Parts: sequence; C-alpha cells; structure tokens
Amino acid sequence: MAFDVLARAESAVLAEPSSANVPFLDLKAQFGEIRDEVLDAVIRVLEAQHFILGPEVDALEREVAKYVGVEFAIGCASGSDALLLAQMAIGIEPEDEVITSPFTFGATAGSIARLKARPVFVDIHPDTFNFDERQLEAAITSRSRAIMPVHLFGLPANMDEVLEIARKYHLAVLEDAAQAIGARWKEKSIGSLGTCGCFSFFPSKNLGGAGDGGMITTNDPQLAQRLRTLRVHGARRKYRYELLGINSRIDALQAAILRVKLRYLDDWTDRRRRNAETYRELFTEYHLTEQLVLPCAPKASFHVYNQFSIRAARRDELQEYLREQGISTEVYYPSPLHVEPAFAYLGYRNGDFPNAEAVCREVLSIPIYPELTADLQQAVVAAISRFYGVGPRT
Repeated sequence: MAFDVLARAESAVLAEPSSANVPFLDLKAQFGEIRDEVLDAVIRVLEAQHFILGPEVDALEREVAKYVGVEFAIGCASGSDALLLAQMAIGIEPEDEVITSPFTFGATAGSIARLKARPVFVDIHPDTFNFDERQLEAAITSRSRAIMPVHLFGLPANMDEVLEIARKYHLAVLEDAAQAIGARWKEKSIGSLGTCGCFSFFPSKNLGGAGDGGMITTNDPQLAQRLRTLRVHGARRKYRYELLGINSRIDALQAAILRVKLRYLDDWTDRRRRNAETYRELFTEYHLTEQLVLPCAPKASFHVYNQFSIRAARRDELQEYLREQGISTEVYYPSPLHVEPAFAYLGYRNGDFPNAEAVCREVLSIPIYPELTADLQQAVVAAISRFYGVGPRT
C-alpha cells in the first residue's frame, strides 16, 4: 500500500495538475449505487399511503436498536429534536445545568437552552476535538443534572471517564451521537453507553436520509415510553395529553429510505476508514505532517469519520487556494459556541476555552465520503502540498 501511495505521489508531482473537481460530499454517487432499492422503498410507502409512524418507522426503530445494541430506539423529526426530547424525558427543568462542549454544532447547547436550562461548557482536547473529561468534575455544581458528551466527527469521547463521573454525581449521560452512528468505544456501540443516545439522519451524516430525521436510543423501558409519548404532543391516546410534548415524528418515507441505507452502512464506514488511512499515508509521503495536524484515533475508539478534520497553518488561505483548485472543503466550526451571540447571556468570554478557540482558527474538513477515489484523494493532498511548497519524499 505504501509503495502504491508513493507511486501515485511521484506521478502527481510529474504531472503537476493545476486543478481538480473534488466535491466535499457526493450524494449522487451514493444514490447511484442503491437507486433501485431506494425507489422501491419510496413506492412501497406511496402505495401504502401510510406516512406518519406506522410499520416502516416501527421496522426502522427495531433495526437501529439492534444495530446499536440497545433495547429501544425512538424515531423523531431531527437530531436536534433527539437531543431536546432526551432532556425532556429525563426531566430537565429551567435553571438545571447540562455540561457539554463548546466545540460543536449549535443544536447541542441550543437544545439545553430551549428548556431554559443552562449549558455549561468545558474545554476540549486539541487532538481529539472532544471535551476534556478531566475538566468535568470542576464544572459540576448542585444544579448539574446531566453530561452531554459529543462524539465529534465520528470519534467517541472518553466514555469510561464520563460514565464514572456521572455515576459518582448521579448525573444522566446524554450522548450527542449525531455524527457517530456505527462508532464504538472499547467495542461498545456509541448510543448504548449512556442514559440515551441521540442520532441525526441529516443527509450529510454517515446514515443520511432524504431530509431531516433523528433517533433516540435507550435501554430504559420507562424512558422509551416517555419518549414515544413526548414526540406525539404528549399523548398516548388520541386527544388525551398526559405530558407537555411536541410534534416530532420521523416520516415513513424517511424511515423506508433509511432502512435501505442501513444495510450498506458498515460497508460505507469501512470505505471512510480506508480513505482516512490513505490520507494518512499520502500526507506522510508528501511530507506534510509538519504543516498539518491529522485527526487522531485512540486505540479504544472505532472512528467512523463523518469528517476528516485536519488542523492547518494558514487555514483560511489554504481553504481559498483549494477552492480555486476545484476542491471543496468545510470549516466545522468557525467559532466555539461560548462566543456566539445566541449564548452571550451565559457570560463566557474569549479566552475561557483556549483549546476550542485555537482549533476553530485552524480546523479544516476535507472530503472523506465513501465513494471518494484514491485519485481524488491524491489530487487533494497534491494541492495542499503545492500550497505549502513541499513535495513527496523520494
């Protein structure tokens, strides 16, 4: 494999391509592989004319529960709602505190704030991008009710430490697994370790639908029933409202499509992981490990690479150069949540979480989707090499 990578690298230097066409994500390529199965599933739903909950949703919930290794899975309208519903189900109330990361998508802390609870941030590990579990205890107060680890970019947080601290202080653990379906911590599936696991089926996720969708996983039967009630306006029987719930149901059409895709998920994950290894080899051969910090994958973790996020010197210049070369990239995330205007009321300031702030200035996600070819990966790395003025080792 190393010889093949070097041969491709040397060939690229000789050819010195000036531009490429590398999308950040190619959902059309994915659809092309499973087109007939997806269309059959959609037609099945359209012919049945059963669009809200029903047999397709029931089947998806059973299949996801089996895949994650839990007793129950409850579908909902989005990953954001999964986080919200999980907190509603465990009884998060105004002024309660939920500890989480400032380096994540806004829905993580937003779901806490929606319930008028308080997001409490702890800084991240600069290598894993997940929150630093060593700082958790210092953040716990008499108002703490839950810890919300984020398995960012598909890499599990250190769940041994999180669970130990949660047990010590009698806190719930709500896993933000929006980007991490199929990931494992010490061979245990993410979403099966905490009180609840919260997944997103947004189209860009490793298991993505044709729109929004989400899922909550748990082993607690009472919690599962409460979640099922909360997602339908708090009613177990029509027009009988036991709880103050919301309308958050995954559509049968989405469920049918996701059932098709779930059968391919392990293969797509393997391809993402192979692409990650190819990148590592290419970056080494191009002698770029001094300019970049590559994503780490601790031995205890099974990383599913929803993103391949590097830390790059002169990140903004590099991103603009790659754009000019026809290579699409994304910045996840340009600023940490504690400095965003929506969370200004929390009273945090620049400098409070230096690792998260530094990562936001340097992080850049490059294409990693399963259908990405070795030639396209080579084009990405060759372009980065040209930007920094270095080349492959010979």
